[in-house]
Amino acid sequence: MSVDQPPQVVTAPDARQLRAILIAVSIALMAVIASVSGLNVAQTHLAVEFGASQTTVLWIINVYTLTLAALLLPLGAIGDRLGRKPMLVTGLIVFGAASAVAGLAPSAAVMIGARVAAGVSAAMIMPITLAVITSTFPEEERGKAIGVWTGVAGGGGILGMFLSALLVDVADWRLLFVLPVVLVVVALAMTLRSVPDSRERSAHPFDTVGALVSAVAVIGLIFVLQDGPEHGWTAPTTLIGLAVGVIAAITFVAWELHRRDASLLDVRLFRERGLASGSITLLVVFGVQAGIAVVLFPFFQAVLGWSGLLSTVAMMPMAVMMMMTSGLAPKLASRIGARSTMAVGVALSALGLVLMALFVSVDGGYLSILAGMLAMGVGMGLSMTPSTEAITGSLPRAKQGVASALNDVTREFGTALGVALLGALLANGYRSAMDDRLDGVPAGVAETAREGIANAVAAAPRTGGQAQDLIHAAQQSFVDGWQQAMWAGAAVMAALLLHVALRGPKNTAPLRPEVEESVAAR
Repeated sequence: MSVDQPPQVVTAPDARQLRAILIAVSIALMAVIASVSGLNVAQTHLAVEFGASQTTVLWIINVYTLTLAALLLPLGAIGDRLGRKPMLVTGLIVFGAASAVAGLAPSAAVMIGARVAAGVSAAMIMPITLAVITSTFPEEERGKAIGVWTGVAGGGGILGMFLSALLVDVADWRLLFVLPVVLVVVALAMTLRSVPDSRERSAHPFDTVGALVSAVAVIGLIFVLQDGPEHGWTAPTTLIGLAVGVIAAITFVAWELHRRDASLLDVRLFRERGLASGSITLLVVFGVQAGIAVVLFPFFQAVLGWSGLLSTVAMMPMAVMMMMTSGLAPKLASRIGARSTMAVGVALSALGLVLMALFVSVDGGYLSILAGMLAMGVGMGLSMTPSTEAITGSLPRAKQGVASALNDVTREFGTALGVALLGALLANGYRSAMDDRLDGVPAGVAETAREGIANAVAAAPRTGGQAQDLIHAAQQSFVDGWQQAMWAGAAVMAALLLHVALRGPKNTAPLRPEVEESVAAR
């Protein structure tokens, strides 16, 4: 498979340096992850500040994720060749500068430009943080380090939203960008001091065509998932994006098969159980997690009447459980195997969805969903770490930047897919239930109320004495839609559990870069 020259021989870091490396890359990753979700809590502030439409506000938020996802694979591969430490340092510097510009942006156009620059630099940082771990940590320490990384990647978004909501509530939305700048400064100082450089010399030229086509494919497909719910799945822009994404994806696979050993990503490796099952598991788990967030926040705010900050605090138990069990997953995997650990995690995630679908109610409030949230957090933590290790362990050391980027792209696709699909199920379920509860409501108010629970609450005063009845009807309809989305998520998790049980990685340690020669011989 690979005829790359042997990697550079470096002095193995001691335990103290390994801790410093892990802290440095975790802080860098937190800066990137927090910036994905942070601006969601400031949408109304952005619209007022810049006089921007909802479409412009969504572009300010989504262009970061779109740019990040599109460039993960190419920049991860470049980092393997040019050096992981220089790539990480450069990415941190650019990311910090872009965040500072965004915090001071005088217009929506400047803000969008700064978010694009932040997305480019985030694509330099994110895959390198994991590649540094997989290429630096010794065999016996690698699983625990990956567990910490996956915990930050999984729970960091919720933690970032909490800190962002706190800043928006007590200060000013522009201070949202102080957090990533501070994190970048700390990560940069620790990286320069502790992170060793590593790079791989390849006998093949860089796969420029593959890099470009992969970026087009990712942009097209994620654009569809972001734009479809907003403008409709049959809108011309959505259909064009879908066509471009699918054609580019097919072209990428064909080109990579043609390049074989000189490819950006050897797609033949997806025949391996570890890479295929790890990728599918991450796609589904992150999709369900993102979809859950779409459902939870309207429940907290519109049904329970909580503030944005309190709603974010309410998500923290799930994030904490996820981060804790991500660190414990390697120990469990060493005892019962990676596949069994993944299966337990997926089963607990499915159980969490079932519990929320069964017990959620308007009157039950937060306690009606807490048990399900906790089970989801534990399940996601147990499934994410072995899945990530299965992906990175399936590619050779020379391709760890690509392996890490593939892991990250899978997460981004899962997130976009989960938001689009579970969000659509919730919306359709809400409208169907609401249609049966609008008898006697004026036509104009009824049409507004069908659009969403927040619209119904806003329109309720126009009905006079029926206001409280309309609000209650909207709340109950939202719960009905919630249950449909949760049952759909549970069904997907059940299918994933069957896949992991039958086609998951073997219950042994995943394939390591050190056995690259045996892979090449296949």
